[in-house]
Amino acid sequence: MPTTRKVSVDSVQLFSRKFRWRIFLLMCVFPFLSANFAESDDPRFGIIEQKLTDLSATVPGLNNKVELSVNGVSLQEFIRALAITNNLNVSVEPSLDMKIYDNFSDVTVNNVFLFLCKRYDLDIAFIGNIMVFSKYVPPAPVVIPYSPRLPLIAWNPSLQLVSLDLKNDSLPLVARELTRKTGTNVVFAPELSGKMLNGYIQEQTLSDALDKLAFANDLKITQADTNFFLIEPLVKQPAAQGNARNTNETKAPALPAGTKMGIADGLISIDAVNAPIGELVYSVSSQLKKEYFLYTELKGTSTLSIQNATYEQFLDNVLNATDYTYRRKDSVYFIGDRNLEGLRVTHLYVLQFRTADKIPDYIPAEMKKGVEVKAFPDLNAVILSGSEPRILEIENFLAVIDQVVPMVLIEVIIMDVNKSHTVAAGIQAGIGTPPANNGSITPGVDVTLNSDAINNLIAGINGFGFLNIGSVTPDFYMRLHALEEDGMLKIRSTPKLATLNGSEAKMSIGRTEYYLERTTNIIGTQNPQTQITNTYKPLNADFSLAITPMVSGDEQVTLSISVKQSTFTKRVTDDGPFGTTERSFESIVRVKNQEMIMLGGLEEESTNESGKGTPGISRIPVLKWLFGQRSKTKSKTRLSIMIRPTVIY
Repeated sequence: MPTTRKVSVDSVQLFSRKFRWRIFLLMCVFPFLSANFAESDDPRFGIIEQKLTDLSATVPGLNNKVELSVNGVSLQEFIRALAITNNLNVSVEPSLDMKIYDNFSDVTVNNVFLFLCKRYDLDIAFIGNIMVFSKYVPPAPVVIPYSPRLPLIAWNPSLQLVSLDLKNDSLPLVARELTRKTGTNVVFAPELSGKMLNGYIQEQTLSDALDKLAFANDLKITQADTNFFLIEPLVKQPAAQGNARNTNETKAPALPAGTKMGIADGLISIDAVNAPIGELVYSVSSQLKKEYFLYTELKGTSTLSIQNATYEQFLDNVLNATDYTYRRKDSVYFIGDRNLEGLRVTHLYVLQFRTADKIPDYIPAEMKKGVEVKAFPDLNAVILSGSEPRILEIENFLAVIDQVVPMVLIEVIIMDVNKSHTVAAGIQAGIGTPPANNGSITPGVDVTLNSDAINNLIAGINGFGFLNIGSVTPDFYMRLHALEEDGMLKIRSTPKLATLNGSEAKMSIGRTEYYLERTTNIIGTQNPQTQITNTYKPLNADFSLAITPMVSGDEQVTLSISVKQSTFTKRVTDDGPFGTTERSFESIVRVKNQEMIMLGGLEEESTNESGKGTPGISRIPVLKWLFGQRSKTKSKTRLSIMIRPTVIY
C-alpha cells in the first residue's frame, strides 16, 4: 500500500516566504548586474577583439604569452616595447603619455592589447598588419536642426474666436500664425521685426484680441479693411509740463540709397555699399534697442553684406580694419578709438610649452599693430595691452604655436682605427771604440758584434777548403738590424648629446701642444743690446661634431651633420710647431626615430720609405742590404661615426 507524505501548512508557508524573499533580492540585484554587463559589453570592444583575433592568424606574435610587470612606464613606450619583443608593427599616437602600473602573467599579447583599450579608453585602427593606437574619440552627437517654437494660438472657426498664450514670442511668427489660422492678413511695420510679444487672451474676436494685445505690448493696431490688420509702433505723446520724464523721438539718419537692412528674430541682415559707419551703428542699435556709448565720432564708410548676424558679429564686421573697436560692460556697448583708456585692455597669456623670451618676435607685425607685446620670463608669459579684438586674435595665434617642442637625444659612437706596418733592415759596420756584444734575435734581429766576436765567427769559417778570410782589427765592430713591426690602435668614444628640435648640439674632443717662438730685439744705437724673448704658443688639434636635428611628423629625424678632425704630425724642428692634418665633411641625412646610421670614409693613408748606405753599392740589389740600411713604413687611419637619434616628447 503506497505511503502518503504529509507536509504541514506552516512549513509550506515558511518555504513560500523564503522563496519570495529570494525572488525579491534577485529583482533588486538584477538591474545592477544587467547595467554592469551592458557597460562591459560595449560593441566597440567586441569589434576590436574580433579584428585582433583575425590578425593573429597571420601575425603569430599576437598569440605569444608574456610575463610583464610595469611601474610608472608611459603607455606609448610600453606598447612599443611589447611590439618590438613580439615582432609586431604598431604606430602609437604621441599624446598617449599616461603612466601605467600593471602586472601581466601568462597572458597573450592579444589580450594585453584588448585590456589596454578597455582600461585606458583606446582605439585601434588596422591597416594591413599595422596596428595604429590612438585615444578613442566618441562620434559626434547628432545635431538636431533648430526649429523655432511656434506661438500657442487657437482658432475656433465656427464661433470666429481666437485664444492666445504668448511668452516672449516673435511678432513675425505671431503674425504669420494668425494669418494662417484665421485667414485674415496681419501685417507689421518693418522696424518691428525684432519685437517680442507677451499676453494671454481667451476666446475673443480677432479685432478685440489684437487690440488688447497691442495695448499690452506698446503697439498700435489699425484695421485697413475687413481682411487686413496693420501693426505699427506706438508713438507716445510728450508728457505734460511739470512731469519729471520727457521722452523725445529721434529720427534715425538716412542710409545711402540702395542699402538693404532687415532684422528678424534678433538677427541682422545688411547689404550696403559705402555706407557711413556711424549711421549703420545708429540704425542697427536703434532697431535692436541696444544701449551704446560713443567715445569718439565714427568716421569713414563700410561696404558689407552679412546675413543673420548677431549684434556683436555686426560690430566685428563693421569696425574691422578701422581705428575703432568696442567693449561690452553689462548691457552697454562702449564704442570708440582703439587706444582710448576705456577700450584698452591688458591680458596676461601664460605659455605652457614654449619659452616667452622670443615669442614677441614670432608674432606677425600686422597682428601687433596697436598692441603692446612684452615677454614676462618670470611667469613664462606674454603681456598684451591694446584693443581687445586684436588681443584675442594674438591669443588665438599663440594657442596654435604653443605646442610641445620635442627633445632629441643623440647617441654618438666614434671609432678611430690606426693601422701601421714597418720594415727595417741593414748592416752597419765601422771602426771605433769596441762595443760590448749585445742585442736580440727574436722577435727581431738587432745584434751588435765587436772584433772578438767577429774574429771568432771568421775562424769558424776558415779552413773549409781553400777559404781563408783572415781577421779584423781590434777596433772593428758590426751591427745587424732586421725588424718588422705591425701596429693597430682602436679608439672608441661614446658621447651623448641632447638638444631641442631645431637647435644645434655641439661637442669637441682635442689636444693642445705648445711650441717655442723666439723673438730677438736690438735696443739702442750707440751701445746696442740684444734682447731675446721666448714665448710658448698653443696649437690645437681636435675632433668636433655639430648636429642639428629636425623632427618630422612621421617619426623621421633629419640631421644636419658637420664633422671636423685635425691631428698633429712631426715637428719642423725640436722647438718648432707641429704640423697638422685636417679631415672634415658636412652632410644632411634622414633617419627613423631610434634607428642608427653610420658615417665613414674619413680615411688617411701614408707611406714613408727611407734608406742610407755606401754610395753606388747601396743601389745594387742584394748588395744594398749588406752595405746599407732600409726602412719602410705604411700607416692607415680610418674614422667611423655612428649616430642614433631618439625623440623624447
